[in-house]
Amino acid sequence: MSTRPTLTWSDVSARRLERAGLAGAPLPPDPAGIAAAMCGAHAQVLSAAELSLMLRTDHGTRVAVRDALWTDRTLVKTYGPRGTVHLLPAADLAMWTGALSAVPAGSSPSPQGVRLTPDQTDQVLAAIEDALEEAEPTIDELGEAVVAATGPWAGDLVMPAFQGMWPRWRQVMHRAGQRGALCFGPGRGRKVTYTSPRRALPGFCPMDGPTALAALVRRYLYAYGPATSADFATWLGAPPRWAADLFASLADGLQQVDFAGAPAWIMAGDTSGPTADPAPVRLLPYFDAYGIASRPRDLLFPGRAAERALAGRQAGNYPVVLIDGVVGGVWHQRRAGRRVHVTVEPLAPLTAGRRRALEAQVQRVGEILEGAAELTTGTVTVGPHA
Repeated sequence: MSTRPTLTWSDVSARRLERAGLAGAPLPPDPAGIAAAMCGAHAQVLSAAELSLMLRTDHGTRVAVRDALWTDRTLVKTYGPRGTVHLLPAADLAMWTGALSAVPAGSSPSPQGVRLTPDQTDQVLAAIEDALEEAEPTIDELGEAVVAATGPWAGDLVMPAFQGMWPRWRQVMHRAGQRGALCFGPGRGRKVTYTSPRRALPGFCPMDGPTALAALVRRYLYAYGPATSADFATWLGAPPRWAADLFASLADGLQQVDFAGAPAWIMAGDTSGPTADPAPVRLLPYFDAYGIASRPRDLLFPGRAAERALAGRQAGNYPVVLIDGVVGGVWHQRRAGRRVHVTVEPLAPLTAGRRRALEAQVQRVGEILEGAAELTTGTVTVGPHA
């Protein structure tokens, strides 16, 4: 018989929600602090990241996120877990880049004739770092600098993209961000720019890999544990065998529990339960960290929610409605001038109390987006985000 503590889904779910700023007292209106609690905010769609952060506090607008990024520099927009664009706290960037730099690179998904060789990869990463040392180029300007420093092969248009083909060098652009050589700079008109974290954050230096990885595992397990090493590998975008070895190396500071019918890990001694019940209704935008990181997915997306709110078992492609802590619908917002039209598709009839909670959440969406929100309940006809 197992002597491991058993944690129930209801307690784990409530605890995760509270730690993620989705239950109990709202988090302080500090975008960087909120991003730290979430283990980063996915920012491929920046407006969704703004909602992710500010829906966890009860006042402030998207301007607070923009000020944190470009004025106060307490947030950094860069490539984070899974090679995707994230908003990360500047105070944690040394940990993130140290940890991500230590993750073994997986096999390239590109065909053989498209891939960079190890030597070409090193050349491109060095060229990116050099180009950003004293400048904030656009993507085209950065590409010109990389090709000039490496060779015409780097500029070959061989990578399928959304509306055409990208040059070969861009397949490792995310690794420059993960190594701390690149982050996003302020916009130049409608164009995105890039810069070096060392220019934005004087004194910045990635943490050593083992120390950074241990810190990141602690952060992840505090926010989203109990979890397996395979869960961590999926969340981080790391090889499963490597993640299993990492957890084994940290075993003295971890504790196994029984959760969802299987052993999983928490930080040693971190068995405290939640202090607040899940909120009746919460709205999570595209790619919110909670929906992506929380597992088992079958418990967070029960029954019809898995069919309606997942895209090929992938979370984040639909904005979701949490009802008592589990996914119970999808939603979509559309802006027209100052009006923010919010359509919510619940998967079951809403009680009067849940309807009031939903209306409060919709009003908060309007506040964050600096508009006046209008709620409609009905079918969401917009498909999943790519």
